[in-house]
Order: sequence, then C-alpha cells, then structure tokens
Amino acid sequence: MERYKLIKEVGDGTFGSVWRAINKLSGEVVAIKKMKKKYYSWEECVNLREVKSLRRMNHPNIVKLKEVIRENDILYFVFEYLECSLYQLMKDREKLFSEVEIRNWCFQVFQGLAYMHQRGYFHRDLKPENLLVTKDIIKIADFGLAREISSQPPYTEYVSTRWYRAPEVLLQSFLYTSKVDMWAMGAIMAELFTLRPLFPGTSEADEIYKICSVVGTPSKDSWLDGLNLARAINYQFPQFTGVHLSVLIPSASDDAINLVTSLCSWDPCKRPTAAEALQHPFFQSCFYVPPSLRPRSAISRTPPSVGVRGTLEQQSARRYPGVLPNAKLTGNLNSAKINASFGTGVQRKLEMVNRVIAI
Repeated sequence: MERYKLIKEVGDGTFGSVWRAINKLSGEVVAIKKMKKKYYSWEECVNLREVKSLRRMNHPNIVKLKEVIRENDILYFVFEYLECSLYQLMKDREKLFSEVEIRNWCFQVFQGLAYMHQRGYFHRDLKPENLLVTKDIIKIADFGLAREISSQPPYTEYVSTRWYRAPEVLLQSFLYTSKVDMWAMGAIMAELFTLRPLFPGTSEADEIYKICSVVGTPSKDSWLDGLNLARAINYQFPQFTGVHLSVLIPSASDDAINLVTSLCSWDPCKRPTAAEALQHPFFQSCFYVPPSLRPRSAISRTPPSVGVRGTLEQQSARRYPGVLPNAKLTGNLNSAKINASFGTGVQRKLEMVNRVIAI
C-alpha cells in the first residue's frame, strides 16, 4: 500500500469502506476498497466471491479490478476510478434525464450484464449506487454479492437493496436466477425516467404491497410459482388490478414502457435476458455492435453495413435467445463511448477509445 496515497473516503458499507486514492508513481487516481474483516491468508482472499468474479470480468461496462493487496491482515481491492454513481446523479437533480441519456446508460449496463451472465455470474445487488458513471460511460460495480449461476442453492435470502429486489427473493425463494438482475434493471430504468423509485417499500411486506399496487396481483396464469411461494410462507397477496406504467412514467416512450413492463414481470421466466433486452426496439435506433464483437453466426449472415439493426428489423416479430460474443477485450479497450447521433437510418456507434476510465 506504500505505492498509494489515500485522499478521501467516498463510501462505507457493511463489508468495507471505499477511498479515492492516487498512485504515487503514475499519478493515476484509483478507488481502493478496504475490507473490514481481517484476512490471515491468501487462500481466504482468493476464495472471496468478489475476487473470483471480478478476476473473470474484462468488459468496458464492468468495473476493472486492478490489483488485490493484503497487508497486515487487511485486504485492499484497487479499482479503476469513476467520478460518481447513478444514485449521486439522480439524488439532487431537478430536471428529468432525456430518453437519449437513459437509453445510453441502459444500453451499456445491459451489455455488461449480458457479458457477466454469459460468463456464469449474476450480480444480485444492482442498484443506482452500484452503477458508476463518468462522462458517457457507465460501469457495474460492487460484486460482493455476486453468485455463480452454476453454484448450488440454497442461496441467501437477503440480497439487493429492497427497492430493487425481485419478488421471488422477497418471497424467500432459494432457487432464483440471473433474472433477479433483470427485475432490478426494470426498477432502475423506471427511476431514471421519474427520479423516484418505482417500488419504495419500507419493509419486505410493504415492498410486495408496492409491487402489487403497480403491476397488479399475480394470478395462476401470470405466476403460479409465486402463489406457491406465498402459500409456503403463509403470505396472502393484496388485491390490486395494477396501473399502466405510462401513467406513472409519462415522459417515457411506448418502447421504453414496454421494456420496463417486461423486465418487471412477476414470473422470472417471462423477463427477457440481458442479451434479449439489447434486441428490444427501445435500442433499435441507437444500437450498433462492431463486427469484432458480434456472434460468429451473426457475422456470417449479416453484412457489416446492415449490422444488428438490420437483423432486428428482419426478426422484430419474435424474441430470440441472445448470444454474447466470447471475444476477449484487450488492455486498450478500457472504455466505450456512445456516439449520440440519432435519427432515421442513423446508427449510433460504439467507439472504443484509448483513454483510461477507472471505476
């Protein structure tokens, strides 16, 4: 740790505190997470979920773990540094974000999630505080609750901040999947449009009440498994017909409302995957995948001049399973900038730039 100078504490949580720091040799600003628990061996450190998951992640929309330091039985994570969180951006803001800004952020987060889920992990604690922003770039951070998809249940009940917690988790299911991240993204996306949480419950029971008041009470047709979960814990759903989200989010387009509605489906199986969300019409006017990052099958079928947009137009009538490229990102691809040009026939391109953006 002698190579780093701690400048200011920028966050404090259950498991550790986060400091803005500077590398004395290079002058690079970094974020250092200091764990509260003592670690007496490297074996303990490398088995931490956060270490195991982040060591496998190399994506422009996932925060980069630069190094792990153990000194005097204290564990430090050194991350790239980003200026602020999405929560901080929303907290004191009076003017609503434009749909262009929301589309830009959600596009990037879904790309990061698609990469993560395809690599066999889901986050379990997505919330505005864990989405870090600098200029046009947004990155997923804080993998302390990340879980391998292939790991065996039962999973812990208490995951995610309550307002973004999926109903299957609220009902104490131990068999939840990466679809809990998709529910969280639906709630976050709605909040970006209104600057107010969609389901601001004050307890687990009140959270389910708030969800029912918006989405409507689940039925046998909409979520039979949920009714069984509720019966197992002797819980009775409050009766609501629900509200169309366009009433609660009047500034959102029809495509945005449709996407949030599908993300906030009671039944996890009816929520889109991250890769499917990227294929939603909400992103059709702004989503371009460079040839090097496209699935091999898409490259062989689709001319470069057409790209994903052409594929979407041909297949807009059906949802198809998304595939995530296995291409490895090199050290030069430390950030991705979204070109904000829009209009009929105009594609917004994902440009890789060489400047270093840290978490």
